[in-house]
Amino acid sequence: MALNKLRQLDQNSAGVTLPKDDLRLEGLLNEDGEIDGEHHVHIRHIDDGQWRLELVDGVEM
Repeated sequence: MALNKLRQLDQNSAGVTLPKDDLRLEGLLNEDGEIDGEHHVHIRHIDDGQWRLELVDGVEM
């Protein structure tokens, strides 16, 4: 099981890195290994120590 470190981003948020191999499998990276386009993820707290991440299509901002 791979472990990813929780990181402090600013005073109001933290982040976890996602492995590029996983992003590539989802088709989210271009040929250069960079994020291709703009993507949004819905993050939901499920239970103690459990979150669910879902890629959301069609978000306009």
